[in-house]
Amino acid sequence: MSRPGNTSHITDSTKKADPAPTGGVDSTSPQSKHGAGHVTEVRSDRGQPRPSGLEIARMPSAAERTRTLVHSTCSAVLLVPGLAGARPEQLTADVRSVGPDGDLFLDFPADSPAVRAATHAQDDEVRAVLEITDVAPVSVPHRIRGRAWVSGWLTRVPGQAGPGRMMLRLEVGDAYVDDLWGASAVDPEDFARATPDPLVRHETELLQHLDSAHGEQVRLLCGLVEREGVARVTPLALDRFGLRVRFGRTDGHTFDARFDFPDPVGDITALRRAMHQLFEAAAG
Repeated sequence: MSRPGNTSHITDSTKKADPAPTGGVDSTSPQSKHGAGHVTEVRSDRGQPRPSGLEIARMPSAAERTRTLVHSTCSAVLLVPGLAGARPEQLTADVRSVGPDGDLFLDFPADSPAVRAATHAQDDEVRAVLEITDVAPVSVPHRIRGRAWVSGWLTRVPGQAGPGRMMLRLEVGDAYVDDLWGASAVDPEDFARATPDPLVRHETELLQHLDSAHGEQVRLLCGLVEREGVARVTPLALDRFGLRVRFGRTDGHTFDARFDFPDPVGDITALRRAMHQLFEAAAG
């Protein structure tokens, strides 16, 4: 168990992230003022903020992070060969879900280009990729938090959608996630077994509420990190293990810090307790 307000790591997020998945470079190792293990500044060669790996005691797996993005409200576009002329909104499912075997189910209008492609293929396999883009729900520099790609074979599932609709199934062949935690391939079996983060449906509302109604308390978290010249503090990401905050300095640079909860939270009630403990630690 970690103590409230433990700072897992600090990461430099000065440069804008690029969607192409690559590895991480550049690290130093200052300590947090509460002695919570290694506090590092790390970024990928594209400037994506990343933990060093050494200081992470608890983190969601790559499969869990990918499942979380699939179940989230993040925008997602179905990329199908031969549909390069289709508009992004025509390739965006109105509803997406994951079946018990790990297949993705995507609800489209019956006349959408994706449905036409699956229909005309008949017995031929249609390869497709669901590209998910995770954008922070609060105003913050370098707002794209990550991307995931889930690729496989696309087929129709007649009779499973309402009038004028068609359900498409994407049988997962492989997946990849590139986000604030790092970049990693995801095995289809791991994806099928993984569960989304319990806060995924609430994260947007919670972060916006923290930013708008609890800005002063969030700013107190500056006291848990040894940095000067901080001009802006914004809650960036929230999951069952902790809160990630982006700090903006007066010189225009930014850095991220992640604050672990004492124990993983499974619901809003437990989250309220964890946040109360975190703010108490920051105020003390």
